[in-house]
Amino acid sequence: MAKDELKVLNALDLAKTQWYHFTAIVVAGMGFFTDAYDLFCISLVTKLLGRVYYSEGFDKPGSLPDNVSAAINGVAFCGTLAGQLFFGWLGDKMGRKRVYGMTLMLMVTCSLASGLSFGKEPKTVIATLCFFRFWLGFGIGGDYPLSATIMSEYANKKTRGAFIAAVFAMQGFGIITGGTLAIVMSSIFKTLYPSPSFEVNPTLSTVPQADYVWRIILMFGALPALLTYYWRMKMPETARYTALVAKDEKQAAADMSKVLQVEIKVESEKVQDMGREGRRNNEFGLFTMQFLRRHGLHLLGTAATWFLLDIAYYSQNLFQKDIFSAIGWIAEAKTMNALEEVYKIARAQTLIALCSTVPGYWFTVALIDKMGRFAIQLMGFFFMTVFMFALAVPYRHWTMEGNQIGFVVMYSLTFFFANFGPNATTFVVPAEIFPTRLRATCHGISAAAGKAGAMVGSFGFLYAQNAIGVRNTLIFLGVCNFLGMLFTFLVPESKGKSLEEISGEAEEETTSNRESTLEAGLQV
Repeated sequence: MAKDELKVLNALDLAKTQWYHFTAIVVAGMGFFTDAYDLFCISLVTKLLGRVYYSEGFDKPGSLPDNVSAAINGVAFCGTLAGQLFFGWLGDKMGRKRVYGMTLMLMVTCSLASGLSFGKEPKTVIATLCFFRFWLGFGIGGDYPLSATIMSEYANKKTRGAFIAAVFAMQGFGIITGGTLAIVMSSIFKTLYPSPSFEVNPTLSTVPQADYVWRIILMFGALPALLTYYWRMKMPETARYTALVAKDEKQAAADMSKVLQVEIKVESEKVQDMGREGRRNNEFGLFTMQFLRRHGLHLLGTAATWFLLDIAYYSQNLFQKDIFSAIGWIAEAKTMNALEEVYKIARAQTLIALCSTVPGYWFTVALIDKMGRFAIQLMGFFFMTVFMFALAVPYRHWTMEGNQIGFVVMYSLTFFFANFGPNATTFVVPAEIFPTRLRATCHGISAAAGKAGAMVGSFGFLYAQNAIGVRNTLIFLGVCNFLGMLFTFLVPESKGKSLEEISGEAEEETTSNRESTLEAGLQV
């Protein structure tokens, strides 16, 4: 690699942890805070939608029909998948910063629009909500490859894993905020507008004002994204993109001199020109045999592990409320009015997040640069498999009176090891192991595979639990976790290495320079 480029990138790799690192974590992380809030609050919203719009004249009064529930839960995942592929590709073509603001404004606009879904008939309201949820997901999808890539290219190699994982860990706070807001809003409206239980009168159990609750919950998602827009636009383009893709080493040095608060000089134009022709020859594209040979198995590993993880992870989140009912934590819906049901489900989900989800994320942040990505991912998949089968095989035992607490503990441990495991590492690794010019694209492909798994979980589970029951569904999810453990062996360890060393770009540059020097000698 050219000496001037090495100066800029070495300065990043060896930089001490500074204030700008934490600023980048917060700015990028607030996008993920919003992502998690918007994606996971929908399971609470669907309960209210069923009570408000489907309280009479349907097979199951007060509950959404299966096809409607699947559409509302899954449409955002469809948008997310499309956004991950599109914005990942665009981030490599136009630059990370230029695309970063687009995704945030799309999230702000569609969060507000989702809460304002209109129509006189239930079908119209649901159709409008699904439309805006798709485009909300499209913006959320763009945030995945861009946030991960920006953080990886800003970080030093010693603590890079912790910084990327910290961005992803903001999801935990988004989940907690969604549950907390649902608790607060349902409490306020329950006090102001009391209503009888569902058992007394199905058509009166939901006061008209309950329609405001789900709208407020959805619209709140615009606030954190809007608050970080200014700071996101102030971030300079990453030095790695500027130097290695845009080929502007001077600008890269100038940007990083400001960020690192040190002077980085570009030595000479002669060094910049050295190997440029050879570098072009080595810049293979995504759909080439050279990429397939060098990174094909890596991409298969990152995509397959993320796909298998999200089948299990999103299914678990979606049927939390059903498991809580099965073990007696939450009474039957017919014994509560709409706001009471939302309050109790939100309280249970928030407790799970506080006790297992959030600690799992931050265990990863603390240990990822010590244990390594491979060990944490393998361990996480292993324990998720163990606990899932431990829940499924003696399922009747756990649902008996007196054993519910044990079930909740085991269930919480699967979430803990998902987040102190593959749910974090599948996000971190694709941002490190691919070349700069393809990094966002490959991360987007891996993340899109994950959302395909989430779609299997969200669409398929709603039918699977009716067809094969919760116990057999848990067994199926355990098998997915076991397969994820096997595919982990395709993913390389990236702990303690520079991005160029991991991706092979350093080797490409060395080869390019050697070839250029040889050509120059032959011409003389």
